This record gives sequence, C-alpha cells and structure tokens, in this order.
Amino acid sequence: MTDRELYTPGPAYGAQVRKDGETKWTLILVRQLRHSPEKVWQALTDPAHLREWAPFVVDASLGTVGTVNLTWMGAPAPLETRVKRADAPNVLEYDDTRWELEAVGSGTRLTLWHKIDRRFIAMGAAGWHISFDVLDRMLAGQPIGRIAGSDAMKFDGWQRLHAEYARQFGVTTPNWPPQAAQES
Repeated sequence: MTDRELYTPGPAYGAQVRKDGETKWTLILVRQLRHSPEKVWQALTDPAHLREWAPFVVDASLGTVGTVNLTWMGAPAPLETRVKRADAPNVLEYDDTRWELEAVGSGTRLTLWHKIDRRFIAMGAAGWHISFDVLDRMLAGQPIGRIAGSDAMKFDGWQRLHAEYARQFGVTTPNWPPQAAQES
C-alpha cells in the first residue's frame, strides 16, 4: 500500500466561520505545521509547490504583489488574481484569501481566511483540511500527491469531514454527492 492509500483525514478541527453577509462567509482555518515559516511561505507562493498540494494552480509566483492567473481545480478557465500583499514570510493576501504565518517554536501556525459562498462553507473546510494534510506531508518529504477538487470529494474521509464541519458551523448542506439524493 502507498502512503496515499493509507492516508485518512483526522477529525474536523481548527475551523470557524465568520458570517459576514448573506452570500459569502469567511472560513478561518488554523493549523500547526512542523516546518519553518520560510518553508511554508515557499509552499504557499511557488507555482511548483502549489501544484503538489493546493486546490488551484497559478502561472506565476504569489510571492510578489501583482497579477497572476489562478485556476481552481475543475474550473473551466483561469481567474485574473491580484496579489495585494506579499510580506514574506508573514502575510500573503490575494482576492478573497489571506494567509498568516507565525513562527511557533521550530514550526509555523498557519491561518487561512477564505471567503466562500455560505452554501459551500463546509465543503470548503473539508477540502482545505485535506489540502493542509497533503501540504504537511509534502513539506516533511513524504508526499502523497494533491487531493483536491472533485478528487477530494471522492476521497475516503471527505464525506465525514464535510458532515462534521457542517455540524460545527450549524449549517445545512446540499446532499453530497448528488447521486445520494436521487437514489433515496
């Protein structure tokens, strides 16, 4: 068995939601990583690293203020994305996403703020949870490969995470996968 086949995400944790408005809410996820802020910063900004763990790809570094094309997994086309702040290795901000990195011992407390359509907030939390696990393993030199987008939703443990985050946030979610609703 490969490391990927052995991977099962742990329970939902380290997440909260700020209900900013009717449509979009802010998902806040916090993770303790065993790696230095400089190493985590590189994984958050370098296109080659992002292809290994993130639910999107970019055509240029996110490490400098400016415009890049960002393509979410499963999206038909790239989005022109403005990097508003790139204060290495502390703060990265682009579009509806903000990352903060804080040195804690020899590791990093990584905090993500991501505005998401409220109907999909639990899905986003489950997806980011798995992406953070993949990131941590990649940085430790034990890559299991990107698990994002529709691939993440098919992955063992995603359904459970989705339900756990929905309960934590007090939201109802669409039946997922859609076939389950049709079969009942």
